[in-house]
Amino acid sequence: MQIESTALPGVLIFTPRRYGDHRGFFAESYNRLRMAEAGIGIEFVQDNHSLSEAVGTIRGLHFQAPPHTQDKLVRCGRGAFLDVAVDIRRGSPSYGRWVAAELSFENARQMLIPSGFAHGFVTLTPQAEIVYKCSDYYAPETEGAIRWNDPRIGIDWGLPEGTTPVVSDRDAGAPWLSEIDSPFTYEGPLPWEVAR
Repeated sequence: MQIESTALPGVLIFTPRRYGDHRGFFAESYNRLRMAEAGIGIEFVQDNHSLSEAVGTIRGLHFQAPPHTQDKLVRCGRGAFLDVAVDIRRGSPSYGRWVAAELSFENARQMLIPSGFAHGFVTLTPQAEIVYKCSDYYAPETEGAIRWNDPRIGIDWGLPEGTTPVVSDRDAGAPWLSEIDSPFTYEGPLPWEVAR
């Protein structure tokens, strides 16, 4: 498995190796031992799978607050999408900054999004499937969100000119970053940042 850093410290890209022949391919999409060797001791407890029918569907920016924070390992089951992480840890040197990576069935890339980062994505193909692991269970009472088009964050969602994004009412009405009291505090580099 190849591991790459991103412009946001703590957010990583994983690319599992695929072994292919005339039948197709085999790949280990997750290996706890390989993660531990890279300094990542996250225990994942829940897998989620979502389907977005239309190109330009935006979901996010979402997070779960303490005591049910979630680290996420996100990959694409079918199609392609642009995955986005935003640092919302108060006091972080990268507070309010974002990073994005295209994840697709073809490229097999995965994004590790630590707790303390808001997460969102936009679909680049019809019927895009998003599959992700979480380090804590879904706890609706701790859910939070930030407006996907917050100008202070300034995410380039990569949508073609004139494309109207498909957004839920909840996401369309989410607060701006300046309107939330972030439940996350920067506590220094994450263990895998130090290990790298």
